[in-house]
Amino acid sequence: MFEAVLFDWDGTLADTRRGIVVSFQKALKEINLEVPTQYIERRIGIGASETFREILQAANRRVDEKVVKQLVERKSKVQIQLADEVELFEGVEELLAALHGKVKVGLASMNNRAVIMHLLQMKGLADCFDAVLTVEAVSRSKPEPEIFLKTAQALKAAPVRCVVFEDSIFGVKAAKAAGMACVATTTGVYGGEELAAEKPDLIVETLSDPQILPFILG
Repeated sequence: MFEAVLFDWDGTLADTRRGIVVSFQKALKEINLEVPTQYIERRIGIGASETFREILQAANRRVDEKVVKQLVERKSKVQIQLADEVELFEGVEELLAALHGKVKVGLASMNNRAVIMHLLQMKGLADCFDAVLTVEAVSRSKPEPEIFLKTAQALKAAPVRCVVFEDSIFGVKAAKAAGMACVATTTGVYGGEELAAEKPDLIVETLSDPQILPFILG
């Protein structure tokens, strides 16, 4: 049995894809840049600052941290404005309810805290987590394990006793690097084969998969 369960948010618990893409595109438009939708989608999970830095570098623009900060703030505001479009994935509320009181539950997201807390309140999930850590808590993006290690620390749980739920290859890499078990879900942009290459302990299509609770609770 695991002591703690750590969830990613975007693409794992909630379908936030369109809001993220639109918010990135609107922010980039203000500096006369445009990138394909797929480029943004496949970087969901590494954090907005890191993604904006990559985009600026690829466009041969100077990476000015003041500009990066402004872009992140604009992206966060737009994503909050689009919050009504966000839907929880199948099985999320039931799984969180089933875990309540049995294990510690943490949220470890590379999104910005203002966005995450707004969405948790909107969806009535704010009380489902014993710890909520966001990109502001770390200095290194996924696939570095920092976000998961710090969340485990906040939960007072040993990494080896933690299981992470992730939808991206960056997230699975980070979970494994943290020495944690990992359940990968195909609810994000990455397919089963891509996720399997990172060797998660379990791959599921939805969080209502009957394998999940026995895996966590033994």
